[in-house]
Amino acid sequence: MTVGIKEPILDDVSVGDDMGQMLNSYFKLSENGTTVRTELLAGVTTFLTMVYIVFVNPSILQEAGMDHGAVFVATCVAAAVGTLIMGLYANYPVALAPGMGLNAYFTYGVVLGMGHTWQVALGAVFISGLLFVLLSLLPVRSWIINSIPRSLKMAISAGIGLFLAIIALKNAGLVVDHPATLVTLGDVTSTPALLASAGFLATAALSARRVPGAIIIAILGVTGVGVALGVSPAQGVFSLPPSVAPTFLQMDISGALEVGLITIIFAFLFVDLFDTAGTLVGLAHRAGMLDEHGRLPRLRQALLADSTASVVGAVMGTSTTTSYIESAAGVNVGGRTGLTAVTVAVLFLLCLFVSPLAATIPPYATAPALLFVACLMVRGLAEIDWDDVTEFAPAVVTAVSMPLTFSIATGIGLGFITYAGIKILTGRASEAGTAVIVLSVAFIVKFAVV
Repeated sequence: MTVGIKEPILDDVSVGDDMGQMLNSYFKLSENGTTVRTELLAGVTTFLTMVYIVFVNPSILQEAGMDHGAVFVATCVAAAVGTLIMGLYANYPVALAPGMGLNAYFTYGVVLGMGHTWQVALGAVFISGLLFVLLSLLPVRSWIINSIPRSLKMAISAGIGLFLAIIALKNAGLVVDHPATLVTLGDVTSTPALLASAGFLATAALSARRVPGAIIIAILGVTGVGVALGVSPAQGVFSLPPSVAPTFLQMDISGALEVGLITIIFAFLFVDLFDTAGTLVGLAHRAGMLDEHGRLPRLRQALLADSTASVVGAVMGTSTTTSYIESAAGVNVGGRTGLTAVTVAVLFLLCLFVSPLAATIPPYATAPALLFVACLMVRGLAEIDWDDVTEFAPAVVTAVSMPLTFSIATGIGLGFITYAGIKILTGRASEAGTAVIVLSVAFIVKFAVV
């Protein structure tokens, strides 16, 4: 968005004239009507809204058998590398990190649910990242993104949210298994359940008051109270980064190429591709950066940044890395260029020195964050056409199937099959499109054979 400012206010931060001019020239600050101070503030704001991932992600992947410290390092590095590429190459104020929902699917769906090793799951993430890189380079990317119905895109997002919600309630002890009803209410009077409930209320209240870093404030607050009450032990705050060796280059690529894992690779790729595209377009629209045709400039560079981050993350030892909608917080305070993203990347690298704090945070403290993110994702259901049964019925099937089968891939498959089937039976096959019908047939074969 260009405004009539010829020179940005570069002396409002402690940078020299040469540095200021260099930043202005590289990131095109003047052309985007922003300043160094604004970009740095936007970066800090975005970081505060998403730093919770460096505590939540190791906690989730640890349950898959991965080393907590190594995943912590992998999370910080993947987030920093992906965000740095987004800032320096695509020049967008968008930050990246291992995606919520995809990390849960990695652990609870692929490893614990299907019985695969975490090394095989990492191999699937690595392959999906390479495929994403390939799609980012080819013109076919626009066709793929536009060929999937909006109702299914929204349903997938909502379904992942519901998937996160049941995991959050389980980690908080509010939901437990039951032989007759599958799930039932847990011990709501236990200290972890009460702390998790209080954390969720605090997160929602702080968010409603537009307090930056609402999620991380609640996580640290609940952890502090838990430590004070003796519910969980304190491990410290600062130290040198742990070794990443236990997860570095541990992908089992050959194992991930087995026939039964093709749909898992597809699920990682599919969710990352559409989540990234939706996030980028939404943020660009909010920042006024779409062109006159409503298209996103430098889409190839942005998708390459995201896909490369997924490959790097898998190499380091974490689940799929993707663009974060929390970047909207920085956009709202004026972030318009890659300097915002570079600021976030630097802060993620500094996080490498707080691994003891990450180890201190218990599951009941991260559960409120999972549940709150779930609430944000389920909002996608509001954008579905509820007057058209051929749109809302497949959407509901998609969203409900994910938590009930504990599988994002299964939810996607059942949603595609339902969508194509209803459209064909109502004489509206053209609305489904070739891509959806082909994918539906592939899922039918998968469910029938595997």
